[in-house]
Amino acid sequence: MPGTRVRRRTAHRERRRAARRNALLAVASAVVAIGATAGLIHAGHQDGRDTARPEPTPPPVLQPLPAVPAPTAPAPSASSAGPAPAPSRTTARPSAAPKPPPARSTAPAPRSSLFRHPRSQVLDWVRANPDDPRRPVIESRIAAQPAAVWFAAHNPGEIAGQVREVTRGAAAGGRIPVLVPYAIPDRDCGGASQGGAPDLAAYDAWIGKFAQGLGSGAAIVILEPDAIALSDCLTAPERAARFASLARAGRTLRTANPQARVYFDGGHSGWHTPAEQAAALRAAKAATSGDGIFTNVSNFHRTADETAYARRVLAALGGPGGLGAVIDTSRNGNGAPAAGQWCDPAGRALGRTPTTRTGEARIDAYLWVKLPGESDGCSAAAGSFTPEYAYSLATG
Repeated sequence: MPGTRVRRRTAHRERRRAARRNALLAVASAVVAIGATAGLIHAGHQDGRDTARPEPTPPPVLQPLPAVPAPTAPAPSASSAGPAPAPSRTTARPSAAPKPPPARSTAPAPRSSLFRHPRSQVLDWVRANPDDPRRPVIESRIAAQPAAVWFAAHNPGEIAGQVREVTRGAAAGGRIPVLVPYAIPDRDCGGASQGGAPDLAAYDAWIGKFAQGLGSGAAIVILEPDAIALSDCLTAPERAARFASLARAGRTLRTANPQARVYFDGGHSGWHTPAEQAAALRAAKAATSGDGIFTNVSNFHRTADETAYARRVLAALGGPGGLGAVIDTSRNGNGAPAAGQWCDPAGRALGRTPTTRTGEARIDAYLWVKLPGESDGCSAAAGSFTPEYAYSLATG
């Protein structure tokens, strides 16, 4: 993620943490800037995103992205219609533990096709540029692939309807949606994708609404990218409170839909050691509140390296034998760039296409969590689609 300088309570802490943050630049995952007023973001997030609605008839009128499904939830309140609330360091008192989730299968989600949302920035570009010579390559190699759907605004009045639009659209086609809740307080340590809920109590309530939209079909939930791996900017009490909230979120989501598989933040192979990442995951109760881990979100590390790393993290984590991992392969075809080159680095390429048929033990899926072609913030504004970048990835 882009390195960011977090407000420090004293000048001494500011200098010390700034040094630590600079050291993390080469390994943290980068997140696109948040389109807060829209409520959802297209698949993307560096080393975030996307919304969907079923294709209407006649074809949809193109609108500025990220696009927001027509909500079926109550109309947004004045507070949720504006920019996302500023992050708060306030931690919430843990609520009473929810009832244990119903018995669930330890097998991966059914091996049917992943859901490709019918609206995205890349699809908008394809439709608007029929004569561009790059169009056939970008359309066939990127726009045609399923990608994750990000929910990045704290919008409790709308989130249930927005999630429901996606899960219903996926279920209608017999496909599996990949959903990314991304509204944890102090998100991105105050960096390019800062934002989220104002505090953990508000986040808990938002996750409850999110869960209401999950339906009953198979789904994959990528729970809060970087929330665990990039938590060094928090104090120890703040980190413990965040991890407790993530544990509650996992239980809430799995209870609402026992067919949904919830994956916790596993970082990536160029960041924390497997033992360190497993210890943090254990603190967040990932082994009992989730179904496994995700790695490499919006990063570039090779699939083989991530597979080996994920297995080592799972082994160190312990827990049920059915825990698995999903890997973001959207931009890792040529492996990682040189150290420190995290922002739209040249020479990268698309990785393996999204699938739940990996043929690898404990690896449940290869996913495109970040939509290729959406900038990290160097080739264009963070989160915007760049055809030059997309074409270079598709032909790299």
